[in-house]
Amino acid sequence: MRKMHLIACSAIAAVAFTIGLSATQAEARAKCVRAGGQATMITEDLAKFMATAALKNSISGMGAKAVGPVHMRCTGGSGLPTCVARQRACK
Repeated sequence: MRKMHLIACSAIAAVAFTIGLSATQAEARAKCVRAGGQATMITEDLAKFMATAALKNSISGMGAKAVGPVHMRCTGGSGLPTCVARQRACK
């Protein structure tokens, strides 16, 4: 009987540890966001430059640090190029 009690307690402890570990991992992931900056300018090069500057200001304003590469997407649908820069940022 004592052996069954020990096994049951061990199983409960293992489940509690697993739940606690996954909660800690979720909390660590929750501290990262995908930050962005956008700019519409006369030239695409200027729009890229300003979108990158806006992205850096956004990350700095959150008190976070940039992680990984900057992803840039530009469109020129209205005649003026608009660029959006995105990057992962973590606190």
